[in-house]
Amino acid sequence: VQLVESGGGLVQAGGSLRLSCVASGIIFRGYVMSWYRQAPGKQRELAAIITSGGSANYTDSVKGRFTISRDNAENTVYLQMNSLKPEDTAVYYCNGRPGWAPPGGAFDAWGQGTLVTVSS
Repeated sequence: VQLVESGGGLVQAGGSLRLSCVASGIIFRGYVMSWYRQAPGKQRELAAIITSGGSANYTDSVKGRFTISRDNAENTVYLQMNSLKPEDTAVYYCNGRPGWAPPGGAFDAWGQGTLVTVSS
């Protein structure tokens, strides 16, 4: 299983970025995909999640600004981030697990992370 993120970088507050995560070695359409983030000095938190059926949920701090989506034909999950704030600065990690597996278990797969820095 391999998850490879891209799209991070430096952006000014109010700007936008789109993160991508390409998966290989899995039956992508059956996986729940998520984006987590870890800010400096803080614990990793779930930012957005999308089920195999396409239902999405978000942590309160990103609702209305971030959109998670998936392209099963391309084995890719995206995170469109708009109206970025300095507090969105973090390393963003792609996560995937089979739809039948509990979160945080042995079947979780992680990407290497991509850094997003939002300047004020």
